[in-house]
Amino acid sequence: MSPGVSITGAAQVLRPPEDGLAFMRHDRAGELSAEPGSVAFEGDRIAGFEPDPTAVWQIDAQGCAVIPGFVDCHTHLPFAGWRAEEYEMKVTGVPYEEIARAGGGIRASARALARASDDAILAQARALAAEMLAHGTTTFEGKSGYGLSVEAELRLLGLAGRLAEGVPQPTATTALLAHAVPDGYDADGWMEAVAAMVPEVARATRATALDIYVESIGFTNQHLRRMGELASAHGLDLRTHVEQFNSHRSIPVALEVGARSVDHLSCLHPDDIGPLAAADCAAVLLPGAEFMGNEHVPPARELVEAGALCVLATDANPGTSPIVSMPLVIGLAVRRYGWNVLEALLAATLNAAWVLRASTDTGSLEVGKRADILLLDGPLEHIPYRLGHNPVAIAFLGGEPVWVRPDCAWRVAG
Repeated sequence: MSPGVSITGAAQVLRPPEDGLAFMRHDRAGELSAEPGSVAFEGDRIAGFEPDPTAVWQIDAQGCAVIPGFVDCHTHLPFAGWRAEEYEMKVTGVPYEEIARAGGGIRASARALARASDDAILAQARALAAEMLAHGTTTFEGKSGYGLSVEAELRLLGLAGRLAEGVPQPTATTALLAHAVPDGYDADGWMEAVAAMVPEVARATRATALDIYVESIGFTNQHLRRMGELASAHGLDLRTHVEQFNSHRSIPVALEVGARSVDHLSCLHPDDIGPLAAADCAAVLLPGAEFMGNEHVPPARELVEAGALCVLATDANPGTSPIVSMPLVIGLAVRRYGWNVLEALLAATLNAAWVLRASTDTGSLEVGKRADILLLDGPLEHIPYRLGHNPVAIAFLGGEPVWVRPDCAWRVAG
């Protein structure tokens, strides 16, 4: 347990308008405050917002901003290897759907997973988690989905459990059992195999959610409805990959079956903005994947103005978004969506924590919450403005200073 810590004299401390909010709809993002102040914590919890001269660790925050740690609620860790050759194909004009149908994409990652040892997969994932932490991600989710067989999916979920035990950040696990149709199956046949697998997934793995990819190269809205029924029957949340390359009008189905989130949304139909904004369902936007794949830009400004529960995530994966930096994702969102920095930070903290059912414990600066806190090297507005710069000077995880940037070590005394 950490001794007392006092972060003193910050130029900005990002606070919610009131304590106890599970999430905030995005038309309220302007109610976040970023006033000068201090933060004190005792053990692994936030204790107050006044300096504590008795704390063992004294942090000089002059000129800095203090914010909650980033929550990355959509990644594909752990996975094996990379797919740089596919990126070169895409930037020279080959569509992702064509790459996937030719045996690339998810199938290429499944082959890499089959060839790799457990130790190699975990070593890569732990290294990526450390890079994420250095860029301020203090909680993250990981998905299966690169197995493409019952045995391999269960192996990957087991590896996700081992990863959770081997990284400092709290993690959540999602069983993306319907990511692609494996060889030897059609989509209906694989969904039958998924249905048979779900009881073991719910009983014997860390997975708290199921996920499905609805697309011309994946599954249909009928399969989405079936996955929602499976999730409900086994006490799991439903996450979804929808409206990425084409509009399939998946949102009404996802809302009907109680999806916790709808992710991607590059091709979101205008008629679905209102119903989504009115629902307790997160719109998880993935600007890294959109940028790397030259995808359509989702109607993110319209979602904000409609009062949707908006979220940002990296979609960290070896193919479409080999990005682990939440500050970079925030910068892309501000530029491409026309969001301001408060809208982007809400989407990367409290609302992202809600997707993982973690917002009672993290995602905002409140007395009693876990001290998962970032000290930035400048004001909030510099996160998107200095695109590509890592603004994290110090990252605290459960009250411990787990990352201190060498040029900012002078700020720490004790």
